[in-house]
This record gives sequence, C-alpha cells and structure tokens, in this order.
Amino acid sequence: MQTASPSQRSTGVLLVVISALVFSSAGIFTKGVTTAAWGVVFWRGLAAALFTLSYLAVLGRLRFEIKAFNKPALAVTLMSAAGTAAFIPAFKLTSVANVALIYGAAPFVAAILSWLFIAERATSRVVLASGIGFLGVLIILSGSLGGGNIIGDLLALWMTLMMSAVMVVYRRYPDTTAALPAALGSIVLLVPAMAFGAPFQAPVEELPVLLLFGLVFAVASVTLSEGARRLPAAETALLSTLEMPLAPILALWILSETPSVETVLGGALILAAVLWSQRRSSP
Repeated sequence: MQTASPSQRSTGVLLVVISALVFSSAGIFTKGVTTAAWGVVFWRGLAAALFTLSYLAVLGRLRFEIKAFNKPALAVTLMSAAGTAAFIPAFKLTSVANVALIYGAAPFVAAILSWLFIAERATSRVVLASGIGFLGVLIILSGSLGGGNIIGDLLALWMTLMMSAVMVVYRRYPDTTAALPAALGSIVLLVPAMAFGAPFQAPVEELPVLLLFGLVFAVASVTLSEGARRLPAAETALLSTLEMPLAPILALWILSETPSVETVLGGALILAAVLWSQRRSSP
C-alpha cells in the first residue's frame, strides 16, 4: 500500500465528499418514480454506462482503461454490480433513512475487511466504534421486523458490504482503474434487469429522470473510486457517510418520509460512532 502525499490526500477527501453529496440524492430518484426497481436499475445503468464511456472517449482514456483492466478491476466491477443490484431495490422496500443510516456502518465494515485482507489494522477506538455502529444497525433492523421493511434493510446491509469491499480493493491496489469498472458494473446488470423486470414499460415521462439518475450515479461512482485509491479504506468509508444525515433530510423534505423511532435512535448511535472514531486522527 502506498502512503498518500498531503496533496493526494486532500484530493481524495474532496472526491469522496463530492461522491457522498451526490449519492445522497439516490433515494429521491428511486422513490420519486413509479418505475419498478429493475426498471430503475436498467435505465440508470444504461445512462451511467453511456455517460462514463463517452467521458473516457472524449478524454482519450478509454483505450488506456481497457489496457489497464486487470483482476482487481474485475473484482470491483462484479462487487459494484452486486451492490447496485441490492441498492436500488432497497430504496423501494424500505425507507431512504434506513438505507442511508445502515450505510453509515460502512467505515466499520471497511475497517474489518481491511484488517482481514490487507492487514491494515484499525485502532482500538475504531474497533469499539464498530461495535457501537453495528448496535445501531441492529436497532434499525429491529424496527423493521414484522413491518415488511426487513428485506429492504438486509439489501442495504449487503450493499454496504459490497461498497466497503470496493474501497478495500482500491486501497490495496491504488492503480486499479476507476471509470471503466463503474461503467461495466452498470452494463453487467442490464441483462438481469431485462430478465427480471420490464424496463421498456417504464412511463415515458419518467425516462428523463432515470437518465439524469444515471449521470448522477456515474459521477458519484467515479469520484468515490478515485478518492478511495488515495485514502485508507476506513477513512474513505467514513467520509462517504456524509450522505447519512443529508439523505433522510431530503426524503423528509421531498417525499414526506418520516423515519421511525428505531431508525432515529439507531442512526444517532451510528453517527455518534462515526464522529467519535474520526477523533483518532486528532493530535
């Protein structure tokens, strides 16, 4: 693993923050349309892939990314696809707040995966904060038991695992390409989206929204990947949780979606754990 210079670290922080802010709108896009989950996956993925590949072609980087595509890039592609396949249905099956707050456990999942697979050891503060964060996740899940939202919550947890694993891959192999795996991850899902859904039955008036979602997702995915290669996996995950407080606020404001007591309590524990664990870098 390479140690990032101060300028690289600053760039990494900025890119991950941008990604988090953009990702916070995902729930609004998904729940703001009547198109079913697999239809959203299809049109979002098609648009994201086209935008990303066009971006690479215009910059003259497409050939380079194809040549640089290796096993870590393939792993990122497959894990990104697996995460997205859970991410979109999660919003349809549970609240935006639940998805965002469960994702708040990503720093701790990334820290554990980093310790297991790349020997990047977490501090005792992060380990303790991880326990608090997982307690928060359990409280959120408890609020969905018997209420029909538990499947959505579990999908959000799976998405969190996949995204955390992607961050670890970029930390271990910082030269792994970013844009092409993001595009291919979207393309991989087009076939199952057509097999399990009916994307061409989506209302015509919703297509511009879905295509815009694709552009937003492309920007967020690439900036997250580029930032992850410059920062420790746990720190990348920590910064990405900036979407955690913003996504429920947007859902309340735009969708009038009020979080449950369990969601608020569990989310407060996760947020407190994230903020407390960040103090490890303070002098």
